[in-house]
Amino acid sequence: MAAVAQSSDTGVAVSRSGKSPSLSHCTLHPASASHGHRTAARRGVPGGPADALFTGLSLCFTIKVVQEYERAIIFRLGRLAPGGAQGPGLFFILPCLDNFRGVDLRVVSFDVAPQEILTKDLVTISVDAVVFYRIFEPTISVTNVENSSSSTHLLAATTLRTVLGQYNLSDILAQRETIAHLMQSSLDEATDAWGVKVERVEVKDVRLPMELQRAMAAEAEASREAKAKVIAAEGEMKASRALKEAADVMAESPNALQLRYLQTLNTISAEKNTTIIFPVPIDVISGLMKK
Repeated sequence: MAAVAQSSDTGVAVSRSGKSPSLSHCTLHPASASHGHRTAARRGVPGGPADALFTGLSLCFTIKVVQEYERAIIFRLGRLAPGGAQGPGLFFILPCLDNFRGVDLRVVSFDVAPQEILTKDLVTISVDAVVFYRIFEPTISVTNVENSSSSTHLLAATTLRTVLGQYNLSDILAQRETIAHLMQSSLDEATDAWGVKVERVEVKDVRLPMELQRAMAAEAEASREAKAKVIAAEGEMKASRALKEAADVMAESPNALQLRYLQTLNTISAEKNTTIIFPVPIDVISGLMKK
């Protein structure tokens, strides 16, 4: 009977005669089984740590979340994905096929830089404003305009110059609310095609050149002085009319003149003066003049 030798590497019994043993004569050593398990683990048998890591990374690239005030516009291979804007909440994308852009739906405000404006009456002024707007159609705001925020900024500046150039300086100073409403309507109509809604426009400050400020101050002062003189003249005229009417009444009634004389003496005595001058009664003077 031929001797059988055991291989140290494979753990399989081999006949010394050099013939290949049959399956019935091959014996698997326990060390060989453990070696096979280690090899399978290194090759990534399903259910191992490598699969768990791959699954986690896939979920990170597939699941996206947008806030309550946001919407996501998904593009699949460059084309707008069906279903429109996604959100708020959880949504899925296909890695390597989809990309998305987030759009903020909250009201945004920005300052319009001071603009040098030539008014209708040829006066140069500097005016700035503030604009409040929001995006009401996120898909249009992404597909119809490259940058809706920047475009709204530029349009607000040009609209401010256009609208104020139609008014005189006095109208601009007195009708700010009307001008702001006109600007809001004009901006809202122009940005509607971009998915942007202009909520409100306010004119912040109107700055005049220093020379014009001094001229307007002088004009206002002269106007106030003229009004004061008119008021004083009207008062003197009313006073003279009242005196004339009083003189006519006293001329018709000498007793009224005497009562006025006594009233004047009473007023002088009430002032606690140390020296009192008694005027000569008018009837005495009248008698002397007749003689």
